[in-house]
Amino acid sequence: MLRSVQPPTVGISRIAVYEPPWVLGNDWFANTLARKFVQHTGIQSRHVSVEDETAMAVRAVRKLQEETGCDLRDCAALVFVSPSLIERRVARHYFDESVARRESTNRAAWQLVHRLGIPAAPSRGINWGCSGYSKSFSLLRRHLLPPLRLGREEFILVVTASRISRITDYACKETGPLFGDLATATLVSRVDSTRHPVRFELLFAAAGTQSSQRTFFDYHWREDILTPAPGGGRSRAPRRLVFFLDGLGIADAAPRAMALATARAIRAARLGPEELRFIVPHQAGTGIVRFTAMKLEELGIRGEVINGLTSEVGNVSSCSIPYALLRTWDRLEGTIACPTAGVGAPGAPTVSYGCILLRAVASRPATCPPPLPAERSPCEPGCQYATSSRSRAVSPSA
Repeated sequence: MLRSVQPPTVGISRIAVYEPPWVLGNDWFANTLARKFVQHTGIQSRHVSVEDETAMAVRAVRKLQEETGCDLRDCAALVFVSPSLIERRVARHYFDESVARRESTNRAAWQLVHRLGIPAAPSRGINWGCSGYSKSFSLLRRHLLPPLRLGREEFILVVTASRISRITDYACKETGPLFGDLATATLVSRVDSTRHPVRFELLFAAAGTQSSQRTFFDYHWREDILTPAPGGGRSRAPRRLVFFLDGLGIADAAPRAMALATARAIRAARLGPEELRFIVPHQAGTGIVRFTAMKLEELGIRGEVINGLTSEVGNVSSCSIPYALLRTWDRLEGTIACPTAGVGAPGAPTVSYGCILLRAVASRPATCPPPLPAERSPCEPGCQYATSSRSRAVSPSA
């Protein structure tokens, strides 16, 4: 009788964040900024990228390489998450086929693998909005790891790139100042890796959608639309496809969804609510996180809730959880829940939700293998990382 091979236990080794240099402060919005916007969200500024999602993703991975010395020849797979690429079905409705094809997250993931020069790694692209990071780890845990047979010193990259500025209606008081552009790169390795020691062991990950009473999100054309210009100026675009967001509706639904996702996750992982030391929710805004904390308490979940990380970046959608984990990297300990929630598919009365459970691992220095020319490690002067990768079949989806 054949027995299935259990995939190795993995976790997050390192996270790198790329912040576009152009910063748009609240003063730019002047009279279009709602009176209580800062009070409800905590947002003072946000980054705006002039580069596309793939270019931002490349920058995040290059930064990860600089900080870790990781060799991309040891990359066994890549998952690319982008909430700002338009879902293929919607893109085909608004654009011709050649333009719609460029919006494919699978195509972007495949391009990212080739632009980074990763020799042979399967890639997957997903667009799940604010629950994208949860979805990527659910995908990794359920579908990628079992057949992958990840080597001890190999790793998986989870890369997020959010450029919501390209689909924002900046004249809208609710949504214009809400989102920021950002990219992150997460290195996922085996817990027994000596080259890439794990900081947070992955215990559980899941994501899904649930029905709602109304539609919270969709797209529409806007004519003669206000857009920011580099240097703090203003310009007009003759026509732009922008998103519509029912801010008040999702602000009520998302905290409930995050609380329920956390409860489901700890139950599935056979943990008790008292075992959660920290809760790092999707940083949609300080008010939404406070509401999430209230809903968690109603379910008997009283871990310390991380809040207040939107001030300089805004709501960065699927980049939110890795950004928050990096900002609180040395503070987090014990078992950590990272719940997410957001809008569902465009034009559909649904809400997305997800949760990742992590366990903090005591930091330990990486062991440096024998030197390899031109691949420097940041751990010690003169120490260089070696590489030994096995070939993999590339199966890009375009």
